[in-house]
Amino acid sequence: MEQASLPSSNTTAPWDIVTQPGPVLVAAIHAGHTIRKSLRPWLEIGETDRLREEDPLTDFFLAAGDSIIRANRSRFEFDLNRPPESAVTTDPEDTWGLRIWDPALPKKEKELSLALHREFYDRIAELVEAMIAEHGRILVLDVHSYNHRREGRDAKPDDSEGSPDIDLGATTLHKDIYGELLDRFADALRSRPVTGRSPEVGTNVRWEDGGHFPEWLHAEYGDAACVMTLEYKKIFMDEWGYSADILALQDLREGFLAAVDEARDWLAAHPAPGLASPEAGARA
Repeated sequence: MEQASLPSSNTTAPWDIVTQPGPVLVAAIHAGHTIRKSLRPWLEIGETDRLREEDPLTDFFLAAGDSIIRANRSRFEFDLNRPPESAVTTDPEDTWGLRIWDPALPKKEKELSLALHREFYDRIAELVEAMIAEHGRILVLDVHSYNHRREGRDAKPDDSEGSPDIDLGATTLHKDIYGELLDRFADALRSRPVTGRSPEVGTNVRWEDGGHFPEWLHAEYGDAACVMTLEYKKIFMDEWGYSADILALQDLREGFLAAVDEARDWLAAHPAPGLASPEAGARA
């Protein structure tokens, strides 16, 4: 097992990457909340409001992966699911009307954030290329969460028809190759009850794409990297505060673990062209 993270002298490392053998990579690139010390004087959003727009606890799912990625810094320090030109922004139009940064944020601070963004993608390229070289096909699971009580803690939640408990983003996924894998993955997510009921699982319900990270993976590696974005509705926490429903979170993770097991079986039975299936080798 190899662990690598970019060192930092005065705050939390920007990310942790753990690499182990196997074809499944799980990422929680919006899980982080810390902000580096030199940026804090320029931060204008409050702690609770900022947390509501991040994806806390999505790193709870990482243990299912062979290799894992956890972003430790807030998405507002550098957003790893956006391209460089919008990864660091002081324009509220880019952040749902929220004022995150003082417009006078120094250029040197923005450039440092963008340097970290570039460093991350360089490191992920090395990791993904090594995984594809070894396995032919890999599965990348990009885990996020979303708010469904935008009007307040006690307000009526969003209509469930447009906000499933889990929305599978599969906009870059080649259905002719990975359609069966997608169906099996979704069925496995549904197979584990969450607080006594089967979770609602949709596909491409809420967003037209999964953001820059999956789009970049597809552009760089094509069908060698099957990418699914999982958007978990925040039914496992109070999105307006700091409390979490740990039992709901554990139920959701059980479904995720079951889905990853299904994916491993599918990948083993469907090697990339030119690679022999381990099952076929065993039969021979």
